[in-house]
Amino acid sequence: MKVTLETYEKSDRKKLKKLYLTAFPAEERAPFFLMMLKTRQGRSEMLTAKVNGKFVGFVYMVCHGDLAYIFYLAVADKLRGKGIGGKIIAAVKERYRGRRIFLARERLDESAGNYAQRVSRRNFYLRCGFSDLPCMIKEASVIYDVMGIGGSISAEEYDRLITAWAGRLMRKLVDMRIIENGEENVN
Repeated sequence: MKVTLETYEKSDRKKLKKLYLTAFPAEERAPFFLMMLKTRQGRSEMLTAKVNGKFVGFVYMVCHGDLAYIFYLAVADKLRGKGIGGKIIAAVKERYRGRRIFLARERLDESAGNYAQRVSRRNFYLRCGFSDLPCMIKEASVIYDVMGIGGSISAEEYDRLITAWAGRLMRKLVDMRIIENGEENVN
């Protein structure tokens, strides 16, 4: 089974939006219309994952320079646990070969109701070749752990990537930044 990543087409919009709204908690979701606007503006890529032309998931990428940020990745509910997520990651690694690829994932908080799921996600990314990076990302009110392939990223590099995606006004309105490990004030 080969997964291909294809540029978003309007015919996939309903499936894509439904998956987006069910796969991510509300506090972790950027407004869908904003993501699509940034894609139309060329500031991001909304890629549908397909097997034999059938929609199986998506990945939303934000790139700048040699950085490729997996902003969102989701597999269709009924297809989870069948190896598709790993194949999507393999396709991302191929498409963005030569770039530092990174993602933000839920922190390993033992008091979280979905702690086992968080550990499972981390282990999945480790199996896909990612490693933990020595920083966290704060996006709005949520703080994430960071994993990557190809090297670490600096706060300045992340700031340039997010500013190129969001624009200066939105950057002033929404707190999005790297928190270096050991940084005292994360709020």
